[in-house]
Amino acid sequence: MSFLKLTDVTKFYGGTCAVQAMNLSVQKGEFVSLLGPSGCGKTTTLQMVAGFEAVTSGRIELDGKDITHAKANTRGLGIVFQSYALFPHMTVAANVSFGLEMRKVPKAERAERVAQALALVHLEKHATRYPRELSGGQRQRVALARALVIEPPVLLLDEPLSNLDAKLREEMQFELRQIQRKVGTTTIMVTHDQSEAMSISDRVVVMEAGRATQIDHPHRVYEHPRTRFISTFVGKANLLPGQVTHANGTHTQVKVGAHTMEVDGARYRPGAAVLLSVRPEKVQLVPAVQGRMDGHVCERFFLGSQWLYRVGTPVGDLMVLTPNDGRAALAEGERTGVDWPDHCMRLLPADETALAELEAEDAAAEVAP
Repeated sequence: MSFLKLTDVTKFYGGTCAVQAMNLSVQKGEFVSLLGPSGCGKTTTLQMVAGFEAVTSGRIELDGKDITHAKANTRGLGIVFQSYALFPHMTVAANVSFGLEMRKVPKAERAERVAQALALVHLEKHATRYPRELSGGQRQRVALARALVIEPPVLLLDEPLSNLDAKLREEMQFELRQIQRKVGTTTIMVTHDQSEAMSISDRVVVMEAGRATQIDHPHRVYEHPRTRFISTFVGKANLLPGQVTHANGTHTQVKVGAHTMEVDGARYRPGAAVLLSVRPEKVQLVPAVQGRMDGHVCERFFLGSQWLYRVGTPVGDLMVLTPNDGRAALAEGERTGVDWPDHCMRLLPADETALAELEAEDAAAEVAP
């Protein structure tokens, strides 16, 4: 049984649909991220779960209880805002203790639970400091401790790491995940950072224009994107237009330019317009005439641990990511072959009609956690 369940949850602002028929089942202890660009409805979804925004239609259940129209202060959820929203005139300990005081927890118990929460986020030595005396990462930990100390059934995180610099953000991603696993609190996080969602989530909900376009495990979202948008929003992808020429039940033949390629799976009918997707890191640079096709280096970019090439080929320009192994990089204008394993190719619908057909087939399907 799902611990948190959203059924056809929809939100309108006037005539504008911000969230359309969101269906999501979250298991107890699961870490789920809502991922998407600005304006896709992910924060609105979180606010409806929190009770800050009214649901236009649909149902929200928590542990079997309908909370769709319950007031925010009766849901008992823990929330970490993007701005942290700490009280500047209160010490770290007082900030963490605030929620317990509102719940009229006895003083002795409050002190014990605050100490435990600060130890959990490694801030026990900063209890008497004020927010202004803390770094961004430390303030983020205080906000997290304040949310966890009330022992909420669900922890809601609204872009909690977006105010941190890149290095600290990466460190805090893994610390956040370690804390969540240790406490075991069911967690929903809103983020627009793909690497953040992919690295610490059990499942990812990719949202576009108010709709959940794919709910899946991070590895499958990356390796098996359902749409063109997902393939390019979650990482980079080479998208080559093609047409299905044959499908035998297990494989599909696709004509891309003058090349015919065989792809695993048979979801598309002969004649269907498709996009063949290949991730840049799956493409290999090989000696000329030894790959699938030849091309030439149009541009190259040094990324530190990798080289990014743009290679002109008969089927269009391809992005190629190769490790920086210390050897000399290919020069711009140099001829090269390109190749990639068959199992790395994916087919995506090329237009809205093809996508609608696939969505109709998948309407009753849901990924188990």
